[in-house]
This record gives sequence, structure tokens and C-alpha cells, in this order.
Amino acid sequence: MTKDAEVDMKDVELNEVDPEKQPMTGGDTGNGDASSPLTEKNGSVKVKIPEENESKFTGLSKEELLKVAGTPGWIRARWALLILFWLGWIGMLAGAVVIIVQAPRCKPLPEMNWWNDGPLYQIGDVSAFTENSDLKGLEKKIEDVVKLKVKGLIIGPIHVSNADKHEDLNLKEISSDIGNLDDFKNVISAVHKKGVSVVLDLTPNYKGTDLWFQNRSDIFPLVLEQVESASDFWLQNDVDGILLHGVEQIATADSFWTKISDTVKNHTKEEKKKILIGVTNAQSAEDVSKQMNRTGVDLLLSDVLKLNSGTMTSQVIESLYSDHNTTQLAWNIGDRVRGHLASIVGSGCVKLSQLLLLTLPGTPVFNYGDEIGLGDNEYKYPKMIWLNAINESDKEEKEQKSSLKSFFTTLSEYRGKERSLMHGEYFPLNSSDSTMAYLRKWDQSERYIVALNWHTSLSFTLQLTQKELPETATIVVSTDAKELPVDTSVNLAELKLGPQQAVLLKFPYTP
Repeated sequence: MTKDAEVDMKDVELNEVDPEKQPMTGGDTGNGDASSPLTEKNGSVKVKIPEENESKFTGLSKEELLKVAGTPGWIRARWALLILFWLGWIGMLAGAVVIIVQAPRCKPLPEMNWWNDGPLYQIGDVSAFTENSDLKGLEKKIEDVVKLKVKGLIIGPIHVSNADKHEDLNLKEISSDIGNLDDFKNVISAVHKKGVSVVLDLTPNYKGTDLWFQNRSDIFPLVLEQVESASDFWLQNDVDGILLHGVEQIATADSFWTKISDTVKNHTKEEKKKILIGVTNAQSAEDVSKQMNRTGVDLLLSDVLKLNSGTMTSQVIESLYSDHNTTQLAWNIGDRVRGHLASIVGSGCVKLSQLLLLTLPGTPVFNYGDEIGLGDNEYKYPKMIWLNAINESDKEEKEQKSSLKSFFTTLSEYRGKERSLMHGEYFPLNSSDSTMAYLRKWDQSERYIVALNWHTSLSFTLQLTQKELPETATIVVSTDAKELPVDTSVNLAELKLGPQQAVLLKFPYTP
């Protein structure tokens, strides 16, 4: 059968399709013209059968492509595209170099130690601090202390000692009243798991009047040797540092400080340094500098902030800041011997003092209970008050202490994360008998202004108009959220502080 015959047979089969199944538009249009090139009269459809000799386009063969690629036109096109690619790449590289060169360079971070990252927290009397009155009770309270965003605990003294009795002194043995060596190791382990360090107070005769038995020429050298040996012992048992009160009483034994410093350094590991802290009664910047240089301690706590004048406070801070690296500066108001913050400055200035300590360049140190305004009354080691233990009937007291604790935690968190507050430069802005203001800034980080008014009854307007300051700044932390609400903008040239008010303000870095 021929191909023409096959086509005719297909037409016949289509014509015989049931009329109901034929397309409605497949018939005559009425004027004798087909409505579609694929239709015929009476609904017949033509189906085109491809010829056997028809072939599909499969592209150029390899030989044909090589032949075309070698033509002058394609060669010129390829060179043009290649040149455009390299010109674009070189342009992007040059642009990146320009951006890097013009961008402000970041200032290298100073060398920091763990005690520079946040506040230290003193627990001078373990039995007064815990509900169980022992080291096991202290271990249960570690979580509560860590929530304050502190970086280190100063514990003790906890060694065996009786007032002014050298024969009873044993710096390597823990007083049985609060526990034993295993209990203390458990405390150290629990604290370390939270990323916090432990410093042990090894002041020898801490219960007596002569801390170092200095008036006993036959005993004094032996005490120094005991402290050296005990320091080595406790550092071997994972303590992160040693604290000693009454450093001025060891004025005739300068070799002691060399030995004790070497002992601490010998236990220092690359990833974490050990610390030696001294405590002195010195109140002037000059005396503090002398003791710091003579002893070589890493931090020296003193009485320099126990002042009633904003001008004097500003001067002593500026003097110490100018003479020493910020990593050596330590600030406290009260301690195990002097008493608690609230008893020294008064309840109305607790928040103000917390703000001052946590924003100065250096390491702030607090006594246990300072975060809730705990007072001494007639005893330097008052029982710690835990908020969950306050009766519901004392709702006002609970709210007050909760507010102080929240204020402390907020400030402590800022202190531990903002570079300007951690290691930023210090610039005094204003000082008078009752007021003080200063700026903290670091490289391209946000700037912070601290403003304080110590006066109990008078308000003051601080005209902060220095050229490095903007017109306005935003309140970050306020001791009086009603009159100076957080997140509000204030005019620095008209910054008004009421009695015992203080604020922490911030403004952005501008190139």
C-alpha cells in the first residue's frame, strides 16, 4: 500500500467517527471557507504524517564548532569578554582596598584578666551569709550569687585562728565550724562550673587586733613564712587568688611581697592568671600608689572613695587613673572589716554608690548584701537576707530590696558587656562638693556618661557642654525612674539631678 493510500484511509476513519464525538467547530463556516488550516468540510481533520527523510536539528558537531570558533569574529568577542572580566575584577579589588584604607582603624584591645571583666563579691563570714551557716550552705547559694553577674568570689578567712594566739594559727586547715577541705573543694568546683573564680582571704590574725603579729618580733617572720606556704597550698587546690588585709603592716618585709608574688605567678596558667589582692587603710591617691608599687599586688583595695566631696573624689580617681593601668585599679566602699555599703553611705545613696563603683575604670568590689542594701547595725557580719525568705507581711521591705538587687544586676551586666565601661578611657566632665560627672569611651563603641548628685536635699543642673559631647544623650540606668525615666533623651547642657540622684547615659560614636 502506498503512502497516499494510507493517508486516504486515515481520512476515511476520521470521517466515520460518531457525529456526537466530532468537534463542534470542525465544520463548514457557512461561506465555504475552512475555519482552521487543520480542518476540512464535514468535520474531517487532516493529520500530517512526517516524511521519513525529515530530520531534527541536533546542533553543530565538534568539528563544526571548532571551525566556527576559529573565525576572526569569535576570536575578537572572546578577547573582549576576557578583558571585561579582568577589568571588573581589578575594579572590585581596587574598591575593596579603598574601603579598607578609608575605614577607621579599630583600636587594639588592652590585655585583660578575669578580674577586669566584672565585679568581685566578698563573703567575709560564711556562717552569716548562708542559711545553713557552713560551706555546704554556701555551695547551695552559688546560683544566686552568679545571677548578680559577678566574676569572682572573695571567701573568708575560713582558716583556724583564735584572736591574738599565734600558737592556734593554722592557715592550711579550715575551721570545723563551717566545714572541711572537701566541702571547700566542692564550693570551688561549683563556682568554677559557673565560670566564676574564687579568691581566698588568708589574713592571719583576722580575729585579733594585730593582723600580722607585727609587734611580736619573734613571731612576725614565722607568720610571713606560714602565709607563703599556705598560699602555695591553696593555689594548688584550685583557688584562683589570695587576698591579704593590712599590707601597710608589712612595711619592713619587702622581700615577702616578692616571694608571695612569685608564688602566685608560679601557679598562673596561660589560659587563666592567678591574682594577689591587698587591702590598705590608705585614703589618699599618693599613699595608695606607694603601697601598690611597693607590694606589687594585682589589685589594691583602699579607703579612697570614703569621701564626702565630689571634687575630692574626682581628683583622687583622676590621679590614680593617670598613674596606673586600669587593670590595676580597684574600687570599694566598705568590706569585711569596714562594714557594708548601706551603713557607710546611708540607704539613700546605695544605688548612687553602686552606679559609681560599677562605672569607674577598674575592678569594683562589693561586700555580701550590698546589692540589697544590707546594713550592719551593731555587727559587721549581719545575717544575709534572702528575698524568698522575707515574710509576705513585709511586702514593702521585699520590694525595696528587690528593686536594689535588680538595679545592681542591670548595672553589673552593662559593666560586663560594654567596652567603654570595661576598659574605656576616663574623662572627668564636672565636679563640685556635691556633684560629679565623667565620660567613658572606647574607640568606636557607644559612649557613656555618669552623673551623680550626693546632696541630701538640693538639686543641681550639670551643664555638660564639652566639645566631645553631643547636645542630647539617652538615659540607660537611673536611680529615680519616675523623674528620670529610662530610654528618654535629655539635654546635656541642662541635665538636672535631684537629691541623691544619679544616671548612666549613652550616645553613639560618630566618626
